[in-house]
Amino acid sequence: MNVVPDTSAVIDGRVSERVADGDYEGATVFVPEAVVGELEAQANAGHDTGWDGIAELQRIAELADEGTITAEFVGRRPTVAEQEGAGEGDIDALIRELAVEHDAVLLTSDFVQAEAGKATGLDVEYVEPVPRGVTEDDGLDIERFFTDDTMSVHLKTGTHPKAKRGDIADLHYVRIDDADGPSDEEQMEQWADEIEATARTSTQGFIELSEPGMTIVQYRNYRIAVARPPFSDAIEITAVRPIAKTTLDDYEFADELRDRFTERQRGVLIAGAPGAGKSTFAQAVAEFLNDSDYAVKTMEKPRDLQVSDEITQYTALDGDMANTADSLLLVRPDYTIYDEVRKTHDFEVFADMRLAGVGMVGVTHATRAIDALQRFVGRVELGMIPQVVDTVVFIEAGAVDTVYDVTTQVKVPEGLTAEDLSRPVIQVVDFETGVPEYEIYTFNNQVVTVPLDGAEGDRSETGVDRLARQEIEREIRSVARGHVDVELQGQNDAVVYVEEDDISYVIGKGGGRITDIENRLGIDIDVRTHADRPGGSGSAGGGAGADGPASTPKPQGETVQPEITSRHVVIRMDEHVGETVEVRADDEYLFTATVGRGGDIQVSRGSAIAEELEDAIDRKRTITVVPA
Repeated sequence: MNVVPDTSAVIDGRVSERVADGDYEGATVFVPEAVVGELEAQANAGHDTGWDGIAELQRIAELADEGTITAEFVGRRPTVAEQEGAGEGDIDALIRELAVEHDAVLLTSDFVQAEAGKATGLDVEYVEPVPRGVTEDDGLDIERFFTDDTMSVHLKTGTHPKAKRGDIADLHYVRIDDADGPSDEEQMEQWADEIEATARTSTQGFIELSEPGMTIVQYRNYRIAVARPPFSDAIEITAVRPIAKTTLDDYEFADELRDRFTERQRGVLIAGAPGAGKSTFAQAVAEFLNDSDYAVKTMEKPRDLQVSDEITQYTALDGDMANTADSLLLVRPDYTIYDEVRKTHDFEVFADMRLAGVGMVGVTHATRAIDALQRFVGRVELGMIPQVVDTVVFIEAGAVDTVYDVTTQVKVPEGLTAEDLSRPVIQVVDFETGVPEYEIYTFNNQVVTVPLDGAEGDRSETGVDRLARQEIEREIRSVARGHVDVELQGQNDAVVYVEEDDISYVIGKGGGRITDIENRLGIDIDVRTHADRPGGSGSAGGGAGADGPASTPKPQGETVQPEITSRHVVIRMDEHVGETVEVRADDEYLFTATVGRGGDIQVSRGSAIAEELEDAIDRKRTITVVPA
């Protein structure tokens, strides 16, 4: 009799068991090298299954030495790609091929492998897998560390077990006094193997994620993360469970939120810091919606929301929440709870489902309510944000701290008055007071969030003034060489103080440059020298005229002939590499530049500086360069 055992049969010790029963006495056992490779990989990863399988291989070798059976190692080692595709059946296919080649019975404890073998015409002997670990009724050993007020237990090799205990508003990270001291590696291995085995065999558990170095298990109401080297520096187990079961009535604004949820399908963000109680509130919302005759589903990875059986919990389909969303659109839920919205892809999926008409409740991390909304900026078109999210609920210490209503209007942003500055503005309004607290809009090609917190008479502290000052400084510094100061004089007026030598250049010919800046910003700007500031000396009011004050005569410079290419205006300065120089036209200052390593100054065509330089060349003005 010829036999080819697969990995599952070797791990369960089925070959030596069959020999002991007399069924395989005198048989020839062909052990695939693919099985040996799998077992070595599992043992190297610290899994007991790998060591159990290697122990069975040793028993097979001993039986062969005794002459009870004949054993041969056959086939080839799996490639790295085949090992990575083990879950897709690549190694199982290698083993079936060897069974065909040696005209052997395929021995397996893997039901799928057995059925696949039968489908391909193999003689298959299927035996039930050996139950590993504890039974579901026994529970987990680490459950003894949980008390009624324990939210999470934290175990790591070489450290004393710890737990987070208390109520959600007052949690403390404490040592577990009834533990047996620091956890050694053997104990951690036992706990980790027990958790993974129980998740595989229990009807109350499943493995949510299994990657090299990290396994996430959902068992009963525990979410357990098991990290192993090399992903972590030591074995670490973190077990979390909810310590509170709430209803919407337990929260502030309960009546208002109920009306808001049932008025129409909404886009809601539940935000808060880790451990603040976001998921607990999301569960309360899900139960309320379900009891209000809405079809409710969840999208979770991992699936750990504690909701009633009527609410179906979905995870990432084929590893991608977009596939889950496609499936849910066919299911047609009224509301979907998305726990959690974190990465860019999550925000895109959330927005896509919301714009398809599904009510969406997303859970996201944020330290402030406004931060949750800002996470959509750049991920969703600005004007679409209020259609995707119209309500933000911020949770702190297990309670509803803030509720925002999110709307959009076409208006002049708060703090600006010019009518031609009207634009779409997202208003973030405090749900309790009805007072706008933030505005989000595009300002000078940037999306800005402006807090509306300035008091009359103290405008220097308002968000719009801070923004205006920054933008004015940025614009002036792009053309000035020296120090720049900005003082706001009102909603649409500012005074800019620059160095005396910068006056004429900042204002520009005929006032053209400062007029362009004023038009871009929607603010009237008076340009003066630093000496004109209160307490200063001298008078050179740049705002009085475009030519600016008289300046000290400059030394004659080196005359140059700029070259105009398709992309640049180039000034050759081979003997002045690294020097900072001023470029002038008929002794009128144009700009300051540093000569590059190639011995030239390059000005990109299309820029304001290049246009002035080209205009000077066209008008046959003398271009000179002097040391700065």
